[in-house]
Amino acid sequence: MNNYKYEDIKIGMIEQFNVNLTENMVDDFCKITGDINPLHIDLAYAKSKGFKEKVVYGMLTSSFLSTLAGVYLPGKYSLIHEVDILYKKPVFISDSPLTIRGEVVEKNDLFKQFTIKFDILNKENKKVVRGTMKVGVLDE
Repeated sequence: MNNYKYEDIKIGMIEQFNVNLTENMVDDFCKITGDINPLHIDLAYAKSKGFKEKVVYGMLTSSFLSTLAGVYLPGKYSLIHEVDILYKKPVFISDSPLTIRGEVVEKNDLFKQFTIKFDILNKENKKVVRGTMKVGVLDE
């Protein structure tokens, strides 16, 4: 886990990591949220709607933004203020590993807040999710 303080954060900083999606993750997400939409849990239904596999929950995919801020950028002192997400393509378990990448594009010294432009890429390096996050940095 990183321990960046606000003064350590520089425009242009980049952090990234990879995630392997699993069937267990999808099952656990279903149990936690209660979202039983068949697109995510029924292969025959997903295929009948034109998808090659069950579609991974978009919110499961974007949940790794919490890891981006809470572990990598800035890490320990993170406080997410705002997230703007655009889902570009459906995500499937076979798209693993996903790469979650964030770059600092703006800083607001008054509020000790910075903006991260993020992308989530599938194993073919195609964007499946993109957006921005505003993240605050707590004092030690």
